[in-house]
Amino acid sequence: MAQDKHTQGSNQGTSHRGFASMDEEKQRKIASQGGHAAHAKGTAHEFTPEEAREAGRKGGEAVSQDRQHMAEIGRKGGEARGANAHRGDRSEQHAKAGAQSHKG
Repeated sequence: MAQDKHTQGSNQGTSHRGFASMDEEKQRKIASQGGHAAHAKGTAHEFTPEEAREAGRKGGEAVSQDRQHMAEIGRKGGEARGANAHRGDRSEQHAKAGAQSHKG
């Protein structure tokens, strides 16, 4: 059976042409060039503070829906906090901060 010139072996039905078929590094390089060109031309979209706030809110909502991901983040934070507490410098930092805050 003959294979289409755009397919190969186990990638049957997958085109080897176009942006999506490129490796990630090549896609990143091309996209970066496009971004630089758009900024130089003055046609690049720049978020207003309101748009950025809305995008961040939506992203946060989407991420927080993944309970397994959130549990992993919390676990890593707890491990990091525990590792820092064992260094012994945190209590000294708290003592300095407390002493400074009570200066009058």
